[in-house]
Amino acid sequence: MTQLRLGILGQSDGNGHPYSWTAIFNGYDPEVMASCPFPVIPEYLGRRKFPDDAIADATVTHIWTQDRKLSEHIAAAGRISRIVDRYEEMVGQVDAILLARDDAENHYAMSLPFLEAGLPIYVDKPLAYTRPEAERIYGRQVYDGQIFTCSALAYAAELTLTEADRGQLGKLKSVEAVVMKDWNRYGVHIIEPVLQLIGDQGKLTRITAVDRAGARTVEIIWESGLVTRFSALGAAATPIEINVIGEHGVRRLTFTDTFAAFKGALQAFVAVVRKQAQTTPKESVMRVIQIIEAGNQHG
Repeated sequence: MTQLRLGILGQSDGNGHPYSWTAIFNGYDPEVMASCPFPVIPEYLGRRKFPDDAIADATVTHIWTQDRKLSEHIAAAGRISRIVDRYEEMVGQVDAILLARDDAENHYAMSLPFLEAGLPIYVDKPLAYTRPEAERIYGRQVYDGQIFTCSALAYAAELTLTEADRGQLGKLKSVEAVVMKDWNRYGVHIIEPVLQLIGDQGKLTRITAVDRAGARTVEIIWESGLVTRFSALGAAATPIEINVIGEHGVRRLTFTDTFAAFKGALQAFVAVVRKQAQTTPKESVMRVIQIIEAGNQHG
């Protein structure tokens, strides 16, 4: 199987994806990675065995960041062979793009050269903060399914319910989820897994949002009667958790395995690039963005 060549763009404030995503493909240099500005990354990478735990059929070959020295450090840590000074230079040199920045206000401009070139592109979560902006990005695809976007937590096994769990819970009555940091960039990490967990509950019939002490809680009542609450707790140190309340019991789901979630999402993208799988459905992405947007409008 031909090795895929990937180009990666990063990084945005507080987001270490260029380090971690590259390592999941390329392996890494432990000595250089030790000085990564996100200590959690070498910590969880160190619990894995490389090259066994790497994605074997793709390599990050090119990198761009807004800071040459940062690019050099990520390239050394993740064994990337080529640093470019303009991200457009990757066109014609790679098979697909990882836009590993979560500052969605820059997604349109940074994805445009690659969309126009017909390259498959993984756009980090969220694709956009509003539905019109998401439509603007989707409108630049040259073929359906060119864009792949998700929260990696959509691939976290620990945030799912088994059939046995569902049987013991009975009909779902409410779901409450919490995440650290801000609503716009991090709310998606709880919205996506919750939407997968609850399935089709009909239309959103009522949305309210409350801001208090740097935190935002967004409550949605669905057509089915189910209540979901999403809380982005700002600077509060909290694990990512989903509390599922059913007629007959409760399950608390806690996110624990960052590496496995990232790897699952990146493997899904590779499968899409190889035409072995379908990309994230646009309607699913738009439902997530609808909730992000509604949380801002009702706050």
